[in-house]
Amino acid sequence: MDQSKIIYTFVKDVFPVVKKELHFWQQKAAEASSNILSEQASASIGKKSFHAQGGSIYSLYGSSMDENLIKFIVALQTISDYLDNLCDRVGVEDVNAFLQLHCAITDALHREEDYKDYYAFYPYEEDGGYLQRLVSTCKEYIRTLPSYPLVQEEVLYLGGLYSEMQAYKHTSLSVREKHMQLWSKPHLIKYPELSTWEFSAAAGSTLGIFMLCTLARNPDLTKNKVTQVMDAYFPWVCGLHILLDYFIDLQEDSSTGDLNFVSYYENFHHKRQRLLWFLHQSMDKISTLDYPLFHLTVIEGLLSMYLSDPKTSLPEESLLSKQLLRAAPPSATMYYYICKILRRNNII
Repeated sequence: MDQSKIIYTFVKDVFPVVKKELHFWQQKAAEASSNILSEQASASIGKKSFHAQGGSIYSLYGSSMDENLIKFIVALQTISDYLDNLCDRVGVEDVNAFLQLHCAITDALHREEDYKDYYAFYPYEEDGGYLQRLVSTCKEYIRTLPSYPLVQEEVLYLGGLYSEMQAYKHTSLSVREKHMQLWSKPHLIKYPELSTWEFSAAAGSTLGIFMLCTLARNPDLTKNKVTQVMDAYFPWVCGLHILLDYFIDLQEDSSTGDLNFVSYYENFHHKRQRLLWFLHQSMDKISTLDYPLFHLTVIEGLLSMYLSDPKTSLPEESLLSKQLLRAAPPSATMYYYICKILRRNNII
C-alpha cells in the first residue's frame, strides 16, 4: 500500500470501525455501579479517542484492514486511557493502588485466563466488570496470534515499563520526581544517551506493543525481525510519540502543575535539538525495517496529528512545529494540513 492509499483507507475505513468499538465500550462504561468509575471510563473515551484512532493505523500494516487487530488496539488503548484517568482525576495518590490497577495492562498481554483484583488498593471498585472485559478482549486476540511467543518477552517488557512509569508519574508532587529518577536509573544503563524524562516518554507509548502484536500475525516471523522492530521503536519512535504529546501540552501542564517530560529541557534550543534528534533517529531506524514506507507514514502521522493541534498556535510552539515538519519528508506537511481539515470537521 502506498502512503496516499494508507491515509485514505485509514480515514475512510479504519476510523468508522474505531468509532464503533469506542461506542461499544462507552456503553459498557455506563453500566458501572460506581458513578466515579463510570464517569472516568466515559470521559477517557470521550476526550482521548484520538489515541485509539492513531494506534489503529497498524491494522493496515502490510495488507488490507484487519478488524480484529483494531478491536485489540482499541481495547488496550481504552485500558490505558481509563487507568490514566483513575490515577490523575480522582484525587488518589497511592502508588500501590496505581501499580495494582496497571496489572490490567500486563494481564491483557498474557494469553492465560488470569485476572488480578485490579481495584484491591483503590477506593472504588464497582465497575460492572468493565476493566476485566477489556482485559479479556485483549487476551482473546493475542491467543489467535501464531507467532505471539516470539514477541511476548518484548511486549511484556514494554507493558511493564508503561505500567510502572504511569504509576510513579502520578504520585504526589513532593515525591514524584524522586520516584521517576529511582525507577529509571537501572534502565538508563542500557540507554545512556537518554535522560530520565526521555526514557519515561518512550515508556509511555503503546505503539511498540501494537507493532509487535501486528508482527505476531505472521506465522513465519523470525526473532531477528522482532529485534529490528524493537530497536527502531524503543526508544525512538515511542519516545518521539510521547515527547510530541507532552510538547503540545507543555503550557497547559505548566498552569495545572502536571508533570511534563518536555519541561525538563533547559531552553528552546535544547528542546528543539532533542526533538529533532528523536525524529532523525526514528526515520533512520525504520528505514531498515520491512515496509519502511508504512513506518514512515506512522512517523509523519504523529507529526501531523500532534502539530496540527490548536495548542501549537503559540509563537514558540508554532516555530518548533514548522522546524519539525521541515525536517521530515514533504508529505508530512501535506498530512499536517489534512489533519487541520479533519480537526475542523471534528473527525479527529
